[in-house]
Amino acid sequence: MSVPLNILDLVSIREGSTARDAIAESMTSATLADELGYKRLWFAEHHNTMGLAASATALLISQAASVTEKIRVGSGGVMLPNHAPLMVAEQYGTLANIHGDRIDLGLGRAPGTDGMTAQALARSSAEPQDFAQNIYDMQGWFSETGQAHTMPIKSAVSAGMDVPIWVLGSTMNGASIAGQLGLPFSLASHFAPDQIDIAIKTYRDSFTTDAPTAQIDEPYVMAGINVIVADTDAEAARQFTSVQQMFNDMRTGRRRNLQPPVDPAEIAARGGTSPMLSISAVGSPDTATAQMAEFVQRTGADELITVTYAYDPEVQRKSLKLLADAWF
Repeated sequence: MSVPLNILDLVSIREGSTARDAIAESMTSATLADELGYKRLWFAEHHNTMGLAASATALLISQAASVTEKIRVGSGGVMLPNHAPLMVAEQYGTLANIHGDRIDLGLGRAPGTDGMTAQALARSSAEPQDFAQNIYDMQGWFSETGQAHTMPIKSAVSAGMDVPIWVLGSTMNGASIAGQLGLPFSLASHFAPDQIDIAIKTYRDSFTTDAPTAQIDEPYVMAGINVIVADTDAEAARQFTSVQQMFNDMRTGRRRNLQPPVDPAEIAARGGTSPMLSISAVGSPDTATAQMAEFVQRTGADELITVTYAYDPEVQRKSLKLLADAWF
């Protein structure tokens, strides 16, 4: 049986478009994903990135949850150093009160931005011990009593909401923290491919149910993969050049919105594809799903979370549909 499929949306802003357009297009895709049977839709927090409109994740989650019915909606993730933990608990408790048991809270220790912007956003520590205590307190605020475990502070709006918490990571350090906390682990393999196998092994080896933060009985892994599905391998390869250009821009410091696709030969002439994109499934439905199945076999992932950038929103939505038809 195929593992569940999820979507990670960074709300990309295409060249010639606006953040408002990108958000509207994202919500249209959310409605489609709900209809197609995807399990989760997560939004990733980024700042000082001109081509992405995913900064205020809680607001995007609320809007997406309001236009969907079944799909779980959450953060992939909230970058905890940028936020006061109590405020996160209150925001996600509010979301759960409004939208019911469809809200996920994925937490990361990275700032999701550059150093200068991180300083402007900094609200809490990213040290592993502080990160663990923040999660423990948030679990208290989500409990029936609504009180943090380490301080006499209560949150009425999050009390009893029991919002599931995931730990996000891309390295052995993040994997070890997730395991030691006894929480599900979401691996950012879609842009950090170098430590995939050792990170998953580290997570499983370090997993314990003895931690006060533990919420699951055994290790549970979600792994990220870039996906673009089209009618043919050639068309998918052409559409994939939009994300290839984006990652090459990141490497060179060029700041542009998402670019139209080009001939794949142009990417090769410009130095090829970034190694960060090595975990990708690109092609016709048969080709892409075979690549995804191979990745599941390699990692033993319990779920996959797919990232699909396309200059044309209709191309992105067609990819979602072709993949769903082939996978589910």
